[in-house]
Amino acid sequence: MDAPGTQDATAGDTWSPPLLEAAGFEHAMVQTTGLRTHVASIGAGDPVVMLHGFPEHWWQWRLIAPTIAAHGYRVICPDLRGSGWTEAADPRFGPESQLDDVVAVLDALGVARAHFVCHDMGAISGMQLSYRSPERVRTMLQLAVPPGFMEFTPKVMPAFAHMPALLMHRRGRSLRYLFSPRYVARPLTEDTIEAYLRVHERREVERAVTALYRGMVIPVSMRLLRGVYKRMRLQPPTLTAFGRRDGPFAEPTVRRICRDHERRADRFELAFIDDAAHFVTDDAPDAVVALALDWFERGAS
Repeated sequence: MDAPGTQDATAGDTWSPPLLEAAGFEHAMVQTTGLRTHVASIGAGDPVVMLHGFPEHWWQWRLIAPTIAAHGYRVICPDLRGSGWTEAADPRFGPESQLDDVVAVLDALGVARAHFVCHDMGAISGMQLSYRSPERVRTMLQLAVPPGFMEFTPKVMPAFAHMPALLMHRRGRSLRYLFSPRYVARPLTEDTIEAYLRVHERREVERAVTALYRGMVIPVSMRLLRGVYKRMRLQPPTLTAFGRRDGPFAEPTVRRICRDHERRADRFELAFIDDAAHFVTDDAPDAVVALALDWFERGAS
């Protein structure tokens, strides 16, 4: 492997499987200790880092990043450990593995501070970064995941219903059930589902499913349930947004579990996106763009 901090830009036709098409993006491999991270980027200006959810990758931002870049931002979309085209020397996960990876990639790219837009699994790492290194977060837009200081209620338990299957995931089993009507407001096309799941042909990505959930998602979820983050102060300006059709996180439930936010966070707001469920970036990309651009402006002021 190359020395930490170097980048190896590679022609698109050498990636395996081939990279998905998305106009305007540049692609590179960023080398850090034990990890080669695929990074898609677009635009120039103040940095915006977008952390994808599961089972997605950088292409999740294809309808969002170009519009934000057009407003004068440099948008950076890494494939997180165990996803997309990123390659890890060690297949294991710890509760902060992806957080450490994100910090290492930002250091390699020379990004000291950025706006963040994070969804699902990526929102876990974004939340952790906000608590551990708040000086690196200019603003945080957290999608479809409650804040770390959430109050527990049994009403949110259906949000964890998919976890047993992922903990017991067997190689070759399709993950397309994650894009069922339970999680999307608008059915995804077959081409879109295939685009997200095709990369699971890579053995490393397929093997990472159970490792990711056992090593990171479950331990962090238990921290949430035990109230670990309630004993910490959330400093970066944070906007948490949910689709109005995301059943476990209906607006009354979300407002209830976040009702004590003045005691837990310096600046915190909630937003709700019409005609969207868990996969808000596919259901309502234009609404996500509008929320992000507004929050970058208001949150940083």
